[in-house]
Amino acid sequence: MYFKYSYQSYFMFQLIDCLTWRIQNEIDNILAKPIIPAELYRAIRDSQLVGLSGYSKEGLPVIAVGVGLSTFDKASIHYYVQSHIQMNEYRDCVILPSASKRFGRYIGTCIKVLDMTGLKFSALNQIKLLSVISTIDDLNYPEKTETYFIVNAPYIFSACWKVVKPLLQERTRKKVQVLSGSGRDELLKIMDYESLPHFCRREGSGSSRHSRNGTVGDCFSFDHSFHQELYNYIKEQAALRKPAAPIKQGSFHVDFPEHGPEDVKIAETIESEFQRLGDQNRLSHSLHELKINGD
Repeated sequence: MYFKYSYQSYFMFQLIDCLTWRIQNEIDNILAKPIIPAELYRAIRDSQLVGLSGYSKEGLPVIAVGVGLSTFDKASIHYYVQSHIQMNEYRDCVILPSASKRFGRYIGTCIKVLDMTGLKFSALNQIKLLSVISTIDDLNYPEKTETYFIVNAPYIFSACWKVVKPLLQERTRKKVQVLSGSGRDELLKIMDYESLPHFCRREGSGSSRHSRNGTVGDCFSFDHSFHQELYNYIKEQAALRKPAAPIKQGSFHVDFPEHGPEDVKIAETIESEFQRLGDQNRLSHSLHELKINGD
């Protein structure tokens, strides 16, 4: 009985904290805060690779994330956080209700396909931002992802995953599936070809920018229908809420939540593992150079 009460109390406090965060940061207004000018939003899309590629056979939205090739170097951290939260809110307010109506049943979660192509040691520079984004999701958008599929994983990811996996909560660990290569064959069991992220459509590291019908197939691109619809929706909401006020340029600042001890531990473990692998890589390169010069 005590355990049940404590379990319920935990989620009650978590809900209160989430509502407080939403009120204090005016999250309900964030879909009326466009990132302008459009060129800046395009630059963010080119450096924060994420998009909607389609739907699974069960109707779950398929969110593609280019982890390895995202650089997060075209704007301040506030713009990237703003863009991420806007996509979360658009998913919850527009995409999921639309999917529920389209497939005739309630749909409240999505599938995420994480592309590790291009993952390098320089990813250490992104750990702070990625930790902020993951903490926001954990605290304020929990249980929104059904499964995380990891594809095109290089050795550096495989090495880190072995270290990090035991540190994750069991409920999160169960959701992660590391697929072989591009994961195309496995993903085609749960989604049609047209819903495959572009980086999964060919075996290996290749990708297709255009789909079969000639439209933009790269769901990361600002020119993709998902981002065009999202951006137009935000501009329309801004016009409806403040029709007489000009839209001002500037990021929508959101308070970053403090990292929990588990998040800090995971981030530190990733950093130390990347450092170790980097040292090994440099040592191997130096030995190789010595061998060449010695010959």
